[in-house]
This record gives sequence, structure tokens and C-alpha cells, in this order.
Amino acid sequence: MERLLVVRGDITRERTDAIVNAANCSLLGGGGVDGAIHRAAGPRLLDECRTLGGCRTGEAKITKGYDLAAKYVIHTPGPVWHGGAHGEDALLRSCYIESLKRASENGCATVAFPSISTGVYHFPLERAAAVAITAIRDYLAVHDEIEQVRMVCFDARTEAAYQHALDAAEGL
Repeated sequence: MERLLVVRGDITRERTDAIVNAANCSLLGGGGVDGAIHRAAGPRLLDECRTLGGCRTGEAKITKGYDLAAKYVIHTPGPVWHGGAHGEDALLRSCYIESLKRASENGCATVAFPSISTGVYHFPLERAAAVAITAIRDYLAVHDEIEQVRMVCFDARTEAAYQHALDAAEGL
């Protein structure tokens, strides 16, 4: 089994131990992936998120998956793009690493990620893909408990960017 895959699909339908939510800092739902996950998981997800006190950019918190196929949802607020000179790459990398740490701590062998920060937060897609793939590969290199990570891309452009980043990383 390949440990890191890029696929096109709907993250709310992933049958993994955990899916990652590109959340906002309130953790109370929003647009895009965040809104889709909250709608698919049902109202109990919002109820649990209300007890968490929010989450800072680059950190991650975990909840149950409720009505999703996934057992858990890992919520991580990505950075808003401000030109690249404000620590955006490090914060985005931290989103992936901290999410994987929550997965490891909770016995998750399979994890599905969306493209964090590339929607309304305007992180450049190709740059975000390179940061994500590098962070995930670095984590997997020293954590055998995670058997597979899936980058679930909503459209062809996103899928192509992540596949290109994965192919480039495998060539190193």
C-alpha cells in the first residue's frame, strides 16, 4: 500500500480513520471544506466544537466524526496568505504536522487531508502543495503508525498541483 496518495474526491465521503478539516479559528463552521464537513457530520460536531475554545492557526484539535464515515475530524486553521513573508509556510507546515500528531495520538492509521488554506485564504496552490507533501513525507518517515495519508483534492487543478508536488518529492 502506498503511504501517500493524491486522489480527487469529496473529503466528507472518505472512509479513513480521520479526515482533516481546513477550519477557521473559531472551529464553529464556515464555508468551503469546513462548511461541507460540518453539514455532513451533523449538528453534534458543532456542539462538540463549541466546547474546544477555538484553535490557533497552525495547531490542531480532534473531535468525533459523528455522521461521517471517518471516526474522527481533526480541525486545523490554516494561515491566510499575506505575501509569503509572514511565516505562512511554517504555519501551513505546522497544520499538517500537528494534524498528523493528533491522528497518531488517537490511533488513526489512515488520514485524509484537503488542500489547506488554498481557498478563501488565498495561499498559492503550487506552493501549498509543496509544503503539504514535504510535511507529510517528513512525518511518515519517522511514524510507522500512520499507514496511509490521502490528499483529497476537490478539482482537477488541485489534484494536478498535489500530484506534481508528490512526483517532485519522490524524485529527490
